[in-house]
Amino acid sequence: MQKMKLWVSVDMEGINGLPDDTFVDSSKYNYTRGQRIMTQEANWVVEEAFRAGYDEVILNDSHSKMNNLLVEDIHPQAKLISGDVKPMSMVQGLDESADAAVFLGYHSRAGQPGVMSHSMTAGVRHFKINDQIIGEFGFNAYVAGYYGVPVILVSGDDQIAAEAAQLIDGIETAIVKEAVSRSSAIVYSLAESERIVREAAEKAFSGNKAVLLTPPEKPVLKIEFCNYGQAEWASMIPKSKIVEETTVEFQADTIVEAYQAMIAMTELAMKCAFSS
Repeated sequence: MQKMKLWVSVDMEGINGLPDDTFVDSSKYNYTRGQRIMTQEANWVVEEAFRAGYDEVILNDSHSKMNNLLVEDIHPQAKLISGDVKPMSMVQGLDESADAAVFLGYHSRAGQPGVMSHSMTAGVRHFKINDQIIGEFGFNAYVAGYYGVPVILVSGDDQIAAEAAQLIDGIETAIVKEAVSRSSAIVYSLAESERIVREAAEKAFSGNKAVLLTPPEKPVLKIEFCNYGQAEWASMIPKSKIVEETTVEFQADTIVEAYQAMIAMTELAMKCAFSS
C-alpha cells in the first residue's frame, strides 16, 4: 500500500483565541500563551491526520522567525521544520511527495478586513500574480499547485475562510474566530475551537475534494510597497524593475522562482527606514 504524506503550514495570526499582536510578537506579554495554543491546534490536525490513515505529517512553522511551535509538546509522530532562514519560507518542505496540504492559523491579505491582516510584512500593500491580487494564502497555494498538491483545509477567522473559498473550490474551512476589527475578534472557548478544527480536518481527510490551484506559466510578480524607498531596495533583485510608482515587477520562469523573489524583495524592503 502506498504511504500517505500530509504537509502542514502553521502560521500564527489566525490561530484560535488570538485577537491581537500581543499573542504573536515574541517581545510581548501574551506570546508564550500564543505558542501553547498554536501548538495545540497543530496537534489536533496531526491527530486527525494519523487517524485518517496518513503515515507521515510534516509541520512547517511559518510565523515570523519560524520557531514558535513548542517542540517539547508536538505530537510524537510529527516532524517539525523549525527556524529561519528557510529558502522557501512558509512553504519549506512542500514538494510533489505530499498527498495534500493544510494551512493552519492563516489570515486575510493586506488591505482587507480580518484579524491581523497583512501580506508577509507591514511594508507590502499588494502581491499580484499576472495582475491578480493575492495574499499569503494564495501565493502559498500556488506553490502547492505547482507541485500538484491540493490545499484541502485552512483554519483562521471568517475573513480568510472567505478568501480561501474564492480561490479554491471544495476547500474545508475551520473558522475559529470572527473578526470584529483588525485587532479584535469574537473568540471561542478552546473546547469549541477544538471541535471546529477536528470536524473540518476529518471532512478534509475523508473526502479531499479541494480543487488544485494551478499557477500560471512564466508568472509576472508585482509587489506594491508602502513607500518608494522600499521599492528601491526590492528592485535590487536581478530581473526586477520599478513600475507604477512603488510597485516592483519581476518576470519569473516558475511560481517557485516568483516566490523566492518575493521573499528576497520583502526582506530587502524592510531595510528601508521610513524616516530616512
